[in-house]
Amino acid sequence: MRLLLLRHGQTPSNVRGLVDTAIPGPRLTALGERQAAAVPAALEGRRIDAIAVSTLLRTALTAAPLADRLSLAPTTYDGLREVDAGDLEMSSGHEAHQAYLSTVFAWARGDTHRRMPGGPDGATFLARFDDAVAQVVAAGGSTAVVVSHGAAIRCWVAARVAGVDVDDVERTPLDNTGAIEIDGDPAGGWRLVAWSTDPLGGPTLRDDAGDDPTGEPLDA
Repeated sequence: MRLLLLRHGQTPSNVRGLVDTAIPGPRLTALGERQAAAVPAALEGRRIDAIAVSTLLRTALTAAPLADRLSLAPTTYDGLREVDAGDLEMSSGHEAHQAYLSTVFAWARGDTHRRMPGGPDGATFLARFDDAVAQVVAAGGSTAVVVSHGAAIRCWVAARVAGVDVDDVERTPLDNTGAIEIDGDPAGGWRLVAWSTDPLGGPTLRDDAGDDPTGEPLDA
């Protein structure tokens, strides 16, 4: 099965540099709405059989223009939500961002017993995301758009997709409505098809001024 793992559109917390992972979370900014509105044209001509979203509002709002265009009802999976920030929730600043991401990428390297400060360990996160992906696959179809979150997508791809180098992933940003395309299944494994760091609607929809917590690179 082909999965297009799409990061949600920009939120006010992305602009303000807040590690904001709680449910239901914020709505989209005006730019985020434009990013979401550009997704259907960017995927024009692609066969899409299903749309999956997390329990955070921003994913449903991002999926809405595509769902309307395709007359598909998105399915909500709790396992697709962002990595819980624990004690770092609503923190700001580069140091907090790096602490959050360094934990996430430690999980991708196999240190799944490590805990987010005041939050879950990597085994818990990966298990819930694995379960959500398995449910998307079990629902059938050949291609699904999965709208999720920056840290969750990058961590899961780095941990689960064959041939992906964690060092590369942690240094590679994933902008709002950037996407990672993979092919395979839970039993046979996954392979990388494509990685779009820019918004699917193009680099003009990127916000270089924002201090984006979960889509930014991790410092070397």
